[in-house]
Formats: sequence, C-alpha cells, structure tokens
Amino acid sequence: MKSEIHLDPDDWESMRALGHRMTDDIIDHSKNIRELPAWRHAPDAVKNHFKQPLPLTPEDPQQIYEEYLENILPYPIGNTHPRFWGWVFGTGTILGAFAEFLAAAMNTNSGDLDNHSAIHVETQVINWLKELMDFPASASGLLTSGCSAANLIGLAVARNSKAGFDIREQGLQGIENTAGQLSTKERENHSRIGPMVLYASQEIHSSVQKAVELLGLGNNSLRCIHVNEFYQIDIPALRNAIRDDRRAGYQPFCVVGAAGTTNTGAIDDLNSLSSLCQQENLWFHVDGAFGAWTVLSPTSRELVSGMELADSLAFDLHKWMYMPYEIGCVLVKDSNEHRKAFSLTPAYLARTQTGRGLTGGDLPWFSDYTFELSKSFRSLKAWMSFKEHGIHKYAKLIEQNIEQAHYLAELISSIPELELMAPVTLNVVCFRYVNNRLNESATDEMNKQILIELQERGIAVLSGTTLKGKYVLRVGHTNHRTRREDFEILVGEIVKIGGEFLNKNL
Repeated sequence: MKSEIHLDPDDWESMRALGHRMTDDIIDHSKNIRELPAWRHAPDAVKNHFKQPLPLTPEDPQQIYEEYLENILPYPIGNTHPRFWGWVFGTGTILGAFAEFLAAAMNTNSGDLDNHSAIHVETQVINWLKELMDFPASASGLLTSGCSAANLIGLAVARNSKAGFDIREQGLQGIENTAGQLSTKERENHSRIGPMVLYASQEIHSSVQKAVELLGLGNNSLRCIHVNEFYQIDIPALRNAIRDDRRAGYQPFCVVGAAGTTNTGAIDDLNSLSSLCQQENLWFHVDGAFGAWTVLSPTSRELVSGMELADSLAFDLHKWMYMPYEIGCVLVKDSNEHRKAFSLTPAYLARTQTGRGLTGGDLPWFSDYTFELSKSFRSLKAWMSFKEHGIHKYAKLIEQNIEQAHYLAELISSIPELELMAPVTLNVVCFRYVNNRLNESATDEMNKQILIELQERGIAVLSGTTLKGKYVLRVGHTNHRTRREDFEILVGEIVKIGGEFLNKNL
C-alpha cells in the first residue's frame, strides 16, 4: 500500500528550535535597527540568487532560513528604521508581527462562515474603529488590504447607490436608456441622466483614479479640481464644475474629500464638502489613508472636522497606526447600501436556520460587504495592538509625529541652503536644497541626486515629488522610532551632500 504523506515537520522539536531562533533573531534585528543602514541596495549576487530554478525536492528548513538571513533580511525596503520617511510607510511592531504568526498558524478565513472566533474579533475591531472615527454603531465596516481596496469598495457603494437604477443587474449600460430623455429643468433638479461623474482634487491619491477605472466609469469621469494655496480642493471651482456637468447632461454622483493628501498632507475643508454634497444630493467619500488618524490628536483633530459626516470613509492602519502590512478599513454609514452592492449567496454558501454550527450564527458574513470571499485574519494584529498600547498612547505618538514634522520645518527654515515648498499641515514636509548659482533645471537635478545619495549611503529614506512644476524632497512621517536628533542628522547630511554636488559641478 502506498504510504500517505503530509506537510507537517518530520522533526517537531527541531522545528520548535528553529522557531525560537527566528524569534530571537528578529527581536535582535528590531532592537538594534538604529545601528543598521536606513537602506541597503541588494547587490547583484543577491539578485542572481533569486534566479535559481524551481525546487523539485525538499530542502532543509535550517538551510532555507540561512538563505533568508543572508539574502533577504539585510535588504528590506527599510521602513522599520527610525530614519525612514519615504512615501507614507508605517514601521510595524513586534507584537504585531507575532500576531501575524498566530493568525497564519490558525489559518482562518475571516470572509465567511460564523460562530468562529475570527469573525467576532473583526467585528469588535470594526466597532472600535467606528467609535474612534465617530461613525454610528449602525454603520458597516470592513478590514481591507489597504486604502486602495477601501477606496474601491467605498466608491462602488457610492456608484450603485446613486445610479438611480439596478446597476448590478443592468451594468453601466443602464445609463444609456435615460441619456438625453430629460429636460434641462429635470437635470438641474438632480434627476437621473447621462454618464456618471465624480469629483476630487488634483492632489487626490492615484488609488481613486484606479478605482474609477476598475468600476467601469472611465478616467474621463473623474473631475480633478484644482487646489488653493493650501493644496485643498477649491470649493467654488467644485461647485461650478458640478453645475456645468449637470447642464451638459452628466450625472454627478460623488465627491471624494482628502483627509491628508500624499503629496503635502493637506486636508480638504470636509465640513464644506459635506454641506455641498447634501445640497447636491451627492455621495460624500473621504480618503483618509493616514490623515484620518488626526482624529486622535487633541490639538489637531479639528483639522479633520467633518470627516464624521462622510457617507463612506477609507483609511489605513499600517501607516499612522504603525501596524504590520497589510491592513486598511472602509466604513459605510448606510450598511444596507453597502451590503446591496456586494452580497451574493450561492447554494454552497447557504446558511442554516438552526443557529448552530459554522453556518448558523447571527453575525453577517464579511464577504457580503466586499468583492472577496476569502479574507485573512488581519484583525488579530489590530486587536492585539490596540490592547497592548491603548488608544491614549497612539494619540501621543501621532501628536509626537506632528510636532517632530514641525520641528523639521523649523530646522529647514533656519538653514539658508534649504527651502520649504509647502505649508506643513500634519506630518508631511516638502522642501529642497537651493543655491542661487543654479537654475531651476539644475536645482531639480541636484535634489534628485541628494535623494539618491541619502538612500545609497544608508543615511535616511525620503521620497521625491513635484509641486508646481518643481522637484522637491518629501518627508512623510509615520515612524514611531524617530527622534528629533534624526531630523538634525538629516538636514546636516543634506547640506553636506548639496555642498559636494556644488563643488563637483560648479
């Protein structure tokens, strides 16, 4: 008789010892992260290592781990380092990493079934998030892979809710049946008419455009409104665009507000956007990827006043709540509209009426609120993290990051070679190195070189962006390990590298 095989360890005690070693190594790595470079370029030998052929036979777990230590761990993206401020990456925590291990070991699907622990954990976490964001208890919520998925889900609900017909049944083709059939007066009265359009500032995150494209609306349906001097959406321009679109036979259905733009950290006037949406019968969605967490700061929470008025809100926990990737969230005020947009129950997922067993509980399945059926147990790291640190500590950390960002702005303003390029609202600082002997093109090139040198030398990781046609260095600060001295090191090194550039090129 043919022997049966499995994937469990052949030697459980050896695997236990390896697990203990992994835990010790990763704790030591995190404990000593400040002594390591902020980033290291993977050499060609490492890149070539990953061109090996597909393994056909078993390999020793000990040797596999040695390969990890040699070729993977030394070359991360760098966001666990205290001088990583590129883009908007969170830093993660040790207990959060442990929670990922525990969740993976349970191997739970949190998307469906009932009467198992994961669905209760996720329900509690979402209830906590509704409380923190001042959303009603009746609202629905869903943990996602990140804000890109959260924006897609929120805008899908908005589209379906405001279409004026059964878009799941008819698709966007249903719009064609009404185009051109209504009078100008009916259009001005917000009646259902032609192609659907939505609005956001020109600073909105690219995930909104991707969502619009995926929803079949087409990129042309996203009206990107210009911004004011504070990089907020221009409200009068928005109002005019809505009016002009209605008169031209389009169907406005949604406005997307930003609670912390990626480029500058700007926060739109959310109260005014909410009022406008109510007047115009539009869905109000807020992209609060990192900035939504300003709500925890006693001194800055007024900046996101009006966020609680949104019909839907998307935000991340792996950015400014410092949790391991990946975890985001979408909250929707009208849970019925949320469920109507996604719920589908085939026979093989039918639930029993007995109230017993995995399919007979009384909680909704999260798969009814998303396009995914399978969902990882990502709520465990949020649940454990909230309990480990408490919301008050998170609030202090967010305030600390905001204060540190303003401290960096003060340092920049005190150094003649550096120039602030945008108001510092929250935790994003945009600036550049300048010299009056350089024209704009040369200044852009110099700042690009500074960015690369900071990374290649392992000093710090920043990102770059363009504001008003000028290339700038950008600090997006969601790092719980950063100290003020790290920013002092940063500006000192930038001045040094800039001087080297000038000496070499002038």
